Amino acid sequence: MSKGGFMKDALILFAITLAAGACLGGAYEITRGPIQAAELAAKEEAFRTVLADAASFQLDDYSAALEKANTDVGGLGFGNVQVDECATGVDGSGSPMGYVVTSTSKDGYGGNITISVGITADGQVKGVEFLTITETAGLGMNATTPEWKGQFADKTVESFSVTKSGASADNEIDAIGGATITSNAVAGAVNAALYLVNSCVQQ
Repeated sequence: MSKGGFMKDALILFAITLAAGACLGGAYEITRGPIQAAELAAKEEAFRTVLADAASFQLDDYSAALEKANTDVGGLGFGNVQVDECATGVDGSGSPMGYVVTSTSKDGYGGNITISVGITADGQVKGVEFLTITETAGLGMNATTPEWKGQFADKTVESFSVTKSGASADNEIDAIGGATITSNAVAGAVNAALYLVNSCVQQ
C-alpha cells in the first residue's frame, strides 16, 4: 500500500472514530438527565419508606459529621462499614424531625450492601430499606423481606447485635438461617447509621 493510501485509510478511520465518539457523547448527555432523575426518585422513595412521617427531605451539609463517623466506626466492631450520606427529614412546618442515613457494609457475602436507615431525632430506628444487595437467593436475599428487616423498626438502642439463639432484647436481631454473614453485614450498616446520628450529628 502506498503512503498516500495508508494516510487516506488512517484519516477515514479517524473520522469514523470521531463521529462514533460524538454520537456516544450525545447519547450520554441525552440519557444522563433521565438516569439521574430515576436515581433520585428511587432514593426519595427509599427515604419515604424508612421515615414515612417526614413531609420532605433536604440534603444538608453533614460532611464534618460523615468524616468523623467514618474515622470512628472502624474501631467500634461494626465491621467494614462506612456512612455515605445523611438527609434531614422535616415536618410540615419545616422543622427537623429525623434523618435518613445511607450506609454501606463491605462485608456482604455477595458484595457491598447499601441501605437507607430512617432515624428519628430522639434516636429511634423507623425503618431500613435496601439500595444495593446481591446476596444468595433464598439465603442472604431474605434480608430484604419485611419480616426480617422489620426487626430493626421502632427500636431505640445504641447498636444492634445478631443472635442465633432467638432475639430476647430490643438490641438483638435474629440471624437469617444460613446467612449469618449477611445478617451481621446489615446490622453493621445500621449501627454505623445510628452512630452517625447519635454521636456525630446530634452532639
